[in-house]
Amino acid sequence: MTDTSTPKRDPLQLVAIETERYVSADGWDQPTRLFALVPTHELASSAPGLDVGGVDADHLSAVEQEGFAPDGDLPRALETLAWPPAVRGCALAVERLVVPPAAERDLPSDPAAAVQQLQRHPDRQDVRLLVAVLRDGPSVCLIRQRSHDADNLVGTGPDLAPGLVAALLASLRDDVPE
Repeated sequence: MTDTSTPKRDPLQLVAIETERYVSADGWDQPTRLFALVPTHELASSAPGLDVGGVDADHLSAVEQEGFAPDGDLPRALETLAWPPAVRGCALAVERLVVPPAAERDLPSDPAAAVQQLQRHPDRQDVRLLVAVLRDGPSVCLIRQRSHDADNLVGTGPDLAPGLVAALLASLRDDVPE
């Protein structure tokens, strides 16, 4: 007998897509947003009014971490993160400006002036990255371009933003000093 049921989808991929669409619903020009990824059934046990009927036991939910404000120094802000054991993973949504490598030549030394010059570049692309990782190492990255802003045009891959993947994985390490 052949099983014709729908194949089970990867919980990390699913929560990444759900979270990216949630962030996308708020439009562009957003601050960086951080999410804890927790098992949905555990979240439901701590919130009795939450109806999670019909979700798989390994389904994950994203819980936004209000107040996360990296103040322009995202790498430093990520270095200071530590997650409790109940958190299986985390996700980060961040908007970036992408320009061709040639656009970065001859930039002014003043950072603000350099950003202004890059923002005016005719070939610039505004993108939003959603990077999601689990404690045990899996990761998924989603990228949405402002110029092609549709759910069916979101790119995906495990290592589109390797630096962010590494930083988020480091925030989940178990050996954080207390």
